[in-house]
Amino acid sequence: MSLVIDFIDETNEVTNEQQIELEKLLALAAEKEGIADDAEISITFVDNDRIQEINREYRDKDKPTDVISFALEEMGEDEIHIVGEDMPRVLGDIVISIPKTQEQANEYGHSFMRELGFLTVHGFLHLLGYDHETPEDETKMFTRQKDILEQYGLTR
Repeated sequence: MSLVIDFIDETNEVTNEQQIELEKLLALAAEKEGIADDAEISITFVDNDRIQEINREYRDKDKPTDVISFALEEMGEDEIHIVGEDMPRVLGDIVISIPKTQEQANEYGHSFMRELGFLTVHGFLHLLGYDHETPEDETKMFTRQKDILEQYGLTR
């Protein structure tokens, strides 16, 4: 399975090696989730000011957060589902705060890469419809995250 990932690093802090690791991690996640070849996502790395702005605009929460996902397959009111034979599946966008990633890695006592991987998989699963609004949904999502990270080898 191949996943087309468009990385945008507004911070210039995520190395090419780290992006390659995320590609491999998401390839595993896509395989485990049965995502068809050539599905597309974007991952943007930002600072706390930018993610706070996005959080305020789209979630009415005026504070920085670690990751925000925008699932493009979720249909809003008055939206039309466009289907085409040669159209790629566009899953959506993930936005990750690099300062929050570092802060949480320090807080939890694991590597920056482990936290970055966790947030990336978390965002990816949101794009696929996973959520953690109820205890049951949270258990399902966090168990899936843990399984993917452990199988890949990104443990605490």
